[in-house]
Amino acid sequence: MKPGQTLRVATYNIHRSKGLDGRVRPDRVAKVLKEIAADIVALQEVVSLPGGAPEDDQAHFLARAIGADYQFGENRKLWGGAYGNVVLSKLPMRTVKNHDISVRGREKRGVLHIDVDLGPKTCLHVFNVHLGTAYLERRRQGRMLASLEILNQELEGPRLVLGDFNEWAPGLTTRLLRSHLKSVDIHKHLRRRRTYPGLLPLLHLDHIYHDDALELAALTLHRTRTALVASDHLPLVADFRLVGPGERGTGRVDTSRLRRG
Repeated sequence: MKPGQTLRVATYNIHRSKGLDGRVRPDRVAKVLKEIAADIVALQEVVSLPGGAPEDDQAHFLARAIGADYQFGENRKLWGGAYGNVVLSKLPMRTVKNHDISVRGREKRGVLHIDVDLGPKTCLHVFNVHLGTAYLERRRQGRMLASLEILNQELEGPRLVLGDFNEWAPGLTTRLLRSHLKSVDIHKHLRRRRTYPGLLPLLHLDHIYHDDALELAALTLHRTRTALVASDHLPLVADFRLVGPGERGTGRVDTSRLRRG
Protein backbone atom coordinates (compact mmCIF):
# COMPACT_ATOMS: atom_id res chain seq x y z
CA MET A 1 0.00 0.00 0.00
CA LYS A 2 1.43 3.36 -1.04
CA PRO A 3 0.68 6.91 0.22
CA GLY A 4 -2.64 8.04 -1.24
CA GLN A 5 -4.19 4.59 -1.39
CA THR A 6 -7.32 3.85 0.65
CA LEU A 7 -7.75 1.16 3.30
CA ARG A 8 -11.19 0.15 4.55
CA VAL A 9 -11.51 -0.98 8.18
CA ALA A 10 -14.47 -1.84 10.40
CA THR A 11 -15.30 -2.65 13.99
CA TYR A 12 -18.23 -4.95 14.68
CA ASN A 13 -19.45 -6.61 17.88
CA ILE A 14 -21.23 -9.67 16.50
CA HIS A 15 -22.77 -10.73 19.85
CA ARG A 16 -21.76 -14.38 19.33
CA SER A 17 -23.68 -14.23 16.01
CA LYS A 18 -26.89 -14.15 18.04
CA GLY A 19 -29.41 -11.94 16.28
CA LEU A 20 -32.30 -9.91 17.58
CA ASP A 21 -34.56 -12.90 16.95
CA GLY A 22 -32.51 -14.96 19.42
CA ARG A 23 -31.10 -17.26 16.73
CA VAL A 24 -27.36 -17.93 16.33
CA ARG A 25 -26.81 -17.30 12.63
CA PRO A 26 -23.19 -16.61 11.59
CA ASP A 27 -24.33 -16.71 7.96
CA ARG A 28 -26.12 -13.39 8.53
CA VAL A 29 -22.96 -11.88 9.99
CA ALA A 30 -21.06 -13.17 6.94
CA LYS A 31 -23.56 -11.44 4.66
CA VAL A 32 -23.02 -8.16 6.52
CA LEU A 33 -19.25 -8.54 6.21
CA LYS A 34 -19.60 -9.10 2.48
CA GLU A 35 -21.70 -5.93 2.23
CA ILE A 36 -19.00 -3.98 4.04
CA ALA A 37 -16.14 -5.33 1.89
CA ALA A 38 -13.50 -4.14 4.36
CA ASP A 39 -9.80 -4.97 4.17
CA ILE A 40 -9.52 -5.30 7.95
CA VAL A 41 -12.33 -6.07 10.42
CA ALA A 42 -12.11 -6.06 14.21
CA LEU A 43 -14.77 -8.39 15.65
CA GLN A 44 -15.77 -8.70 19.29
CA GLU A 45 -17.72 -11.45 21.08
CA VAL A 46 -16.68 -14.29 18.76
CA VAL A 47 -16.88 -18.00 19.55
CA SER A 48 -14.25 -20.37 18.13
CA LEU A 49 -14.43 -24.14 18.47
CA PRO A 50 -12.08 -25.51 15.76
CA GLY A 51 -13.72 -28.14 13.59
CA GLY A 52 -17.19 -27.33 14.85
CA ALA A 53 -20.30 -26.22 12.98
CA PRO A 54 -20.41 -22.59 11.73
CA GLU A 55 -22.25 -21.43 14.85
CA ASP A 56 -19.48 -23.02 17.00
CA ASP A 57 -16.42 -22.12 14.90
CA GLN A 58 -17.45 -18.60 13.97
CA ALA A 59 -13.96 -17.17 13.45
CA HIS A 60 -13.04 -19.74 10.80
CA PHE A 61 -16.46 -19.64 9.14
CA LEU A 62 -16.53 -15.84 8.82
CA ALA A 63 -12.94 -15.60 7.57
CA ARG A 64 -13.57 -18.23 4.91
CA ALA A 65 -16.85 -16.60 3.88
CA ILE A 66 -15.14 -13.32 2.94
CA GLY A 67 -11.83 -14.72 1.72
CA ALA A 68 -9.73 -13.42 4.61
CA ASP A 69 -7.30 -14.77 7.17
CA TYR A 70 -7.97 -14.38 10.88
CA GLN A 71 -6.17 -14.09 14.19
CA PHE A 72 -7.94 -14.91 17.43
CA GLY A 73 -7.47 -13.47 20.90
CA GLU A 74 -9.03 -15.76 23.48
CA ASN A 75 -10.27 -14.10 26.66
CA ARG A 76 -12.30 -16.95 28.17
CA LYS A 77 -14.22 -20.12 27.35
CA LEU A 78 -17.82 -20.24 26.11
CA TRP A 79 -19.97 -23.08 24.73
CA GLY A 80 -16.93 -25.37 24.96
CA GLY A 81 -14.82 -23.15 22.70
CA ALA A 82 -12.65 -20.05 22.88
CA TYR A 83 -14.35 -16.67 23.21
CA GLY A 84 -12.88 -13.26 22.52
CA ASN A 85 -11.76 -10.84 19.81
CA VAL A 86 -10.91 -11.61 16.20
CA VAL A 87 -9.19 -9.64 13.47
CA LEU A 88 -10.05 -10.57 9.89
CA SER A 89 -7.66 -9.32 7.22
CA LYS A 90 -7.29 -9.65 3.46
CA LEU A 91 -3.72 -8.40 3.88
CA PRO A 92 -0.86 -10.39 5.44
CA MET A 93 -0.85 -10.23 9.23
CA ARG A 94 0.54 -11.82 12.34
CA THR A 95 -0.44 -11.87 16.00
CA VAL A 96 1.79 -9.83 18.26
CA LYS A 97 -0.01 -10.40 21.55
CA ASN A 98 -3.41 -10.71 23.18
CA HIS A 99 -3.08 -8.34 26.15
CA ASP A 100 -5.03 -9.30 29.26
CA ILE A 101 -6.78 -6.22 30.66
CA SER A 102 -9.13 -8.11 32.97
CA VAL A 103 -10.14 -6.59 36.28
CA ARG A 104 -10.58 -8.93 39.25
CA GLY A 105 -14.18 -9.89 39.85
CA ARG A 106 -15.27 -8.88 36.36
CA GLU A 107 -15.54 -10.71 33.02
CA LYS A 108 -12.17 -11.40 31.40
CA ARG A 109 -11.31 -8.84 28.70
CA GLY A 110 -8.51 -8.43 26.20
CA VAL A 111 -6.84 -6.21 23.62
CA LEU A 112 -5.72 -8.14 20.55
CA HIS A 113 -2.64 -6.57 18.91
CA ILE A 114 -2.15 -7.54 15.27
CA ASP A 115 0.49 -6.33 12.81
CA VAL A 116 -0.80 -5.95 9.24
CA ASP A 117 1.64 -5.68 6.33
CA LEU A 118 0.63 -2.73 4.14
CA GLY A 119 3.75 -2.92 1.99
CA PRO A 120 7.50 -3.60 2.01
CA LYS A 121 8.20 -0.89 4.61
CA THR A 122 4.81 -0.15 6.17
CA CYS A 123 3.32 -2.01 9.13
CA LEU A 124 -0.09 -1.13 10.58
CA HIS A 125 -0.50 -1.91 14.27
CA VAL A 126 -4.14 -2.89 14.88
CA PHE A 127 -5.51 -3.02 18.43
CA ASN A 128 -8.90 -4.72 18.76
CA VAL A 129 -10.46 -3.59 22.04
CA HIS A 130 -13.40 -4.78 24.14
CA LEU A 131 -13.68 -3.01 27.47
CA GLY A 132 -15.89 -3.83 30.45
CA THR A 133 -19.34 -2.53 31.28
CA ALA A 134 -18.59 -1.08 34.75
CA TYR A 135 -17.33 2.48 35.24
CA LEU A 136 -14.42 1.74 37.60
CA GLU A 137 -13.51 -1.33 35.57
CA ARG A 138 -13.13 0.78 32.40
CA ARG A 139 -11.01 3.36 34.23
CA ARG A 140 -8.49 0.68 35.16
CA GLN A 141 -8.62 -0.81 31.68
CA GLY A 142 -8.13 2.61 30.09
CA ARG A 143 -4.89 3.08 32.04
CA MET A 144 -3.70 -0.39 30.99
CA LEU A 145 -4.57 0.31 27.37
CA ALA A 146 -2.64 3.60 27.30
CA SER A 147 0.39 2.08 29.04
CA LEU A 148 3.92 1.49 27.75
CA GLU A 149 3.10 -2.22 27.51
CA ILE A 150 0.28 -1.74 25.00
CA LEU A 151 -0.38 1.47 23.04
CA ASN A 152 2.67 3.47 24.08
CA GLN A 153 5.29 0.83 23.51
CA GLU A 154 8.00 1.53 20.91
CA LEU A 155 6.37 0.88 17.54
CA GLU A 156 7.31 1.71 13.97
CA GLY A 157 4.30 2.43 11.80
CA PRO A 158 0.80 3.84 12.40
CA ARG A 159 -1.57 2.60 15.09
CA LEU A 160 -5.26 1.83 14.64
CA VAL A 161 -7.32 1.28 17.80
CA LEU A 162 -10.91 0.19 17.39
CA GLY A 163 -13.61 -1.87 19.05
CA ASP A 164 -16.41 -1.87 21.59
CA PHE A 165 -15.32 0.46 24.40
CA ASN A 166 -18.62 0.29 26.34
CA GLU A 167 -18.05 3.98 27.08
CA TRP A 168 -21.24 5.83 26.16
CA ALA A 169 -20.07 9.13 27.64
CA PRO A 170 -16.51 10.54 27.43
CA GLY A 171 -14.52 9.12 30.33
CA LEU A 172 -10.93 8.43 31.32
CA THR A 173 -10.33 6.02 28.43
CA THR A 174 -11.56 8.59 25.93
CA ARG A 175 -9.35 11.31 27.40
CA LEU A 176 -6.27 9.08 27.50
CA LEU A 177 -6.66 7.89 23.91
CA ARG A 178 -7.40 11.36 22.57
CA SER A 179 -4.18 12.60 24.14
CA HIS A 180 -2.22 10.16 21.94
CA LEU A 181 -4.43 9.56 18.90
CA LYS A 182 -7.09 11.10 16.71
CA SER A 183 -10.68 10.08 17.35
CA VAL A 184 -13.16 9.43 14.56
CA ASP A 185 -16.00 11.86 15.35
CA ILE A 186 -19.22 10.12 14.31
CA HIS A 187 -21.39 13.12 15.10
CA LYS A 188 -19.34 15.33 12.80
CA HIS A 189 -19.33 12.86 9.93
CA LEU A 190 -22.58 10.93 10.38
CA ARG A 191 -24.78 13.59 12.02
CA ARG A 192 -25.57 11.17 14.84
CA ARG A 193 -24.12 10.53 18.30
CA ARG A 194 -25.24 6.95 18.95
CA THR A 195 -24.48 3.52 17.47
CA TYR A 196 -26.10 0.99 19.82
CA PRO A 197 -28.46 -0.82 19.75
CA GLY A 198 -28.93 -0.98 16.01
CA LEU A 199 -32.72 -0.67 15.82
CA LEU A 200 -32.99 2.26 18.22
CA PRO A 201 -29.52 3.69 18.94
CA LEU A 202 -29.24 5.04 22.48
CA LEU A 203 -25.49 4.77 23.22
CA HIS A 204 -22.16 5.37 21.47
CA LEU A 205 -20.09 2.29 22.30
CA ASP A 206 -18.07 1.63 19.15
CA HIS A 207 -15.04 3.83 18.55
CA ILE A 208 -12.07 4.20 16.19
CA TYR A 209 -8.79 5.97 17.01
CA HIS A 210 -5.81 6.43 14.69
CA ASP A 211 -2.41 8.06 14.17
CA ASP A 212 -1.73 11.02 11.86
CA ALA A 213 -0.37 8.67 9.18
CA LEU A 214 -3.98 7.61 8.56
CA GLU A 215 -6.34 10.28 7.21
CA LEU A 216 -10.08 9.65 7.41
CA ALA A 217 -11.64 9.70 3.94
CA ALA A 218 -15.10 8.24 4.61
CA LEU A 219 -17.20 6.96 7.49
CA THR A 220 -20.31 4.79 7.54
CA LEU A 221 -22.54 3.24 10.17
CA HIS A 222 -23.59 0.17 8.18
CA ARG A 223 -27.35 -0.04 8.66
CA THR A 224 -28.87 -2.55 6.25
CA ARG A 225 -31.80 -4.91 6.79
CA THR A 226 -29.48 -7.84 7.50
CA ALA A 227 -27.22 -5.79 9.79
CA LEU A 228 -30.22 -4.71 11.88
CA VAL A 229 -31.07 -8.31 12.78
CA ALA A 230 -27.67 -10.09 12.67
CA SER A 231 -26.39 -8.57 15.94
CA ASP A 232 -27.35 -5.99 18.54
CA HIS A 233 -24.47 -3.79 17.27
CA LEU A 234 -24.03 -2.20 13.84
CA PRO A 235 -20.64 -2.17 12.08
CA LEU A 236 -18.77 1.13 12.09
CA VAL A 237 -16.82 1.36 8.83
CA ALA A 238 -14.01 3.81 8.02
CA ASP A 239 -11.96 4.42 4.89
CA PHE A 240 -8.45 5.73 5.59
CA ARG A 241 -5.87 7.18 3.25
CA LEU A 242 -2.23 6.48 4.04
CA VAL A 243 -0.47 9.86 4.01
CA GLY A 244 3.20 10.73 3.69
CA PRO A 245 5.19 12.42 6.50
CA GLY A 246 4.90 15.84 4.83
CA GLU A 247 1.09 15.69 4.86
CA ARG A 248 0.54 14.62 8.46
CA GLY A 249 -1.23 16.70 11.02
CA THR A 250 -3.49 18.49 8.51
CA GLY A 251 -6.67 16.93 9.92
CA ARG A 252 -8.28 17.23 6.51
CA VAL A 253 -11.35 15.14 5.67
CA ASP A 254 -12.76 14.83 2.17
CA THR A 255 -16.42 15.51 3.00
CA SER A 256 -17.51 14.70 -0.54
CA ARG A 257 -16.80 11.03 0.18
CA LEU A 258 -18.57 10.81 3.52
CA ARG A 259 -21.50 8.43 3.36
CA ARG A 260 -24.48 8.71 5.64
CA GLY A 261 -25.33 5.70 7.79
